[in-house]
This record gives sequence, C-alpha cells and structure tokens, in this order.
Amino acid sequence: MLKLALNYRPKTLDAIIGQEHLLGKDAILRKMIEKDALPHLFLYGPPGCGKTTLARVIASALERPFYELNATTLKIEELRTIFKNYAHALQKPLIFIDEVHRLSKNQQEVLLPFMETQAALIIGASTENPYYSLTAAMRSRSHLFELNAVDPASMKNYLRAVVRKEGITIDEEALEYTVFSSGGDLRAALNLLESAHIAGEITLPVLKQIRPHAMQGGSSESESHYELTSAMIKSIRGSDIDAALYYLARLIEGGEPAEFIARRLAILASEDIGNANPNALNLASSTLNIVKHIGYPEARISLGQLVIYLASSPKSNSAYEAINRALKAVKEGDTDPIPDHIKTHAKSYLYPHSYGGWVAQEYLIRPKSFYQTQKIGFEKNLYEWHEKIVTPSAK
Repeated sequence: MLKLALNYRPKTLDAIIGQEHLLGKDAILRKMIEKDALPHLFLYGPPGCGKTTLARVIASALERPFYELNATTLKIEELRTIFKNYAHALQKPLIFIDEVHRLSKNQQEVLLPFMETQAALIIGASTENPYYSLTAAMRSRSHLFELNAVDPASMKNYLRAVVRKEGITIDEEALEYTVFSSGGDLRAALNLLESAHIAGEITLPVLKQIRPHAMQGGSSESESHYELTSAMIKSIRGSDIDAALYYLARLIEGGEPAEFIARRLAILASEDIGNANPNALNLASSTLNIVKHIGYPEARISLGQLVIYLASSPKSNSAYEAINRALKAVKEGDTDPIPDHIKTHAKSYLYPHSYGGWVAQEYLIRPKSFYQTQKIGFEKNLYEWHEKIVTPSAK
C-alpha cells in the first residue's frame, strides 16, 4: 500500500503548502516558531489544510516531546499525568488537542494553571472557529490563527511531485478533477489518488466511481465553475427561471456540492430579494439545512424548488445597500457617542410601549440616512407600516 497521506506529510515549515500568510518568510507565526517564542495556540481551518501537521512540525522544530490528544476522548487524569511527568524537566512538552472546540469547561479549567506556568505548550486545532467555545481565561492566555484551504495551484504542484515520485500515471483531466473535487483538502486528494491507483492509470471515469461529487465547493481552478455559479445567480436576479435551472443542472452535473450551491443561494436571498419577500431567506435557510443532511441525488429537488422560488420573487437590494452604507460610515470614522437618554439604566429614556407603541425621541446625536426603500413587494408593506408608526399625523 502506498500510504501517500502518511508518507508525504510535510516534516518542515518550508514543506507546508498553502499557508503563506502564517508561514511565509515575514509571517509573525513563523518568526515566533523560529525564535522559540510561541504562546499557546489555537489553530482552525478546513479538513486537510495542515493543522495537525503544523503542530507536529513545531514540536520537531522546538525539539519538544509531543503528545497528540483529542478533546472528545480526553481524560483529565491523562493530562495531569503528562504534567506530573514533566514537572521537573528542562524541556516542557507540546500537547496538541484536536477538536478543541469540544473541550468541556472542566477540562479547560484543568489546563489553565499549567498554561499560566508554561508547564507545557498547548496547541489546539478545530475545523470550527473555537473562539466562542473557549472560556475568556483560555482566550486570554493564547492566540488564534486561521489556516486556509490549500489553494488549487499549490495543491496541483504538490500532487504532480507526488505522482512523479511514485511513478503514478494520471491524465491532466483526472488531475484537475482531483484538485477541484478535494476542495482544498490535501489529505483527501492524496487518499483519492491512492485508491484510484489500484486501477492502474488514473482517469476521470475511475475517479468519479470513487468520488462522484466534489467534497466542498468554490475551490475549482477551472473558471467554468465560478462562471456557472455567476450565471445562475444573475439568471435568478433577472427572474429567468429556466436559465437559472439550466445553470443549476450544470453545476450539479459538474460535481458542485449541494451545500456550496445552497450557501450561494442563501446569500442571494438577502442580497437581491431581502425584504421584498422575507420568506425567501427562510426557504434558503431551510434548504441549506436540508442539503447538509440528505445530499445528492435528492438534494437536487430542494435546490430546484429554491431556485424557482427565488427567481419568481420580487427583487430588492435595499437591505444590502443599507448595511453597506452604514459600515462605510463607521469605517470612515463616523462614530458619534450614544445619546445619554438611551444608555443602560438611563432615567430619561421614554419607553415606547408606555406611549402606545411609539414616542418622539432621538436615537442618534446626528441624523443619518442609510436605508432607502425601493417599495417593492413586501418591502412596500414594511415602508407603509413604518410611516404609520413614526408619522405624528397618523396618530
């Protein structure tokens, strides 16, 4: 057996691909590693991007004893034993904890004093951002770094080197599909090649027998996948149902994951429809949840239903434009103080419910105008409701 993922796991910082923002020549994380000045770290990013590999490389570079644990099976006594064994050692261990977002509060509290005294270097990893699952005390004693999915160009170059060294025969079309369908997951790409190699020459039909659809979306090196997605979105925005369904079908047949398509449609539901039909976002959210659990081929039905609904809905980008205007103002320094009468526990605050639902009251130091309704679809109803609420003559 080739064991490609094991044999070609990077052993040095320079061999790790796709993480230039963290490990490039001038990157601060690399400098901290090289100067042995690392704080406790929590790494997060998609599967196969190199989180565990980076932890192992750090342990090797710093010549530290390495312990690899998983938060789902971690026992507190196991931790205490490790700390006890190195209580008087000159070289403290590196403890790597995978699935760190699953650490219980009790487990985190056990780690805290040892993190504080530097009894070990703690590195955690997760496919999810662990920020909100970690206690404030843990966050205070560590840094959080995000790893990216391996970019298509880097992955292709890496795989070319592997197949050349291993004497694997693969045509260009199959290599392209391996890169695209792996969605930035280098381990998945190597595992796919290893399985396909059993057939001899690796071709696209062989790969599609093993992996009929891409694992994750949006990582194709070929422009066609981006262009097809763009065409589908523009067709929905233009209310052309048949065109939208056609591009949806091409995305599905091209191996685009159902979850990726649903995410794009959920964005469209807010950006291009918004309050002209608020239920569009509800249906998009439901579809995203559904396709996560059922996958193809059944997911095509839910996606088709959503595409038809979105294309048929009235369109408005008022909400999209409004939040962009507000963000632009804040980024440009428009940060007025909060009026005293609406601060917490303010005595002069007028409670609208005590005045029949609305009372004249200032909520900004200076007036601002971000939202500009287009009065399309349900958005028109919202506008009329709002005007009846805030217009004194309507009282």
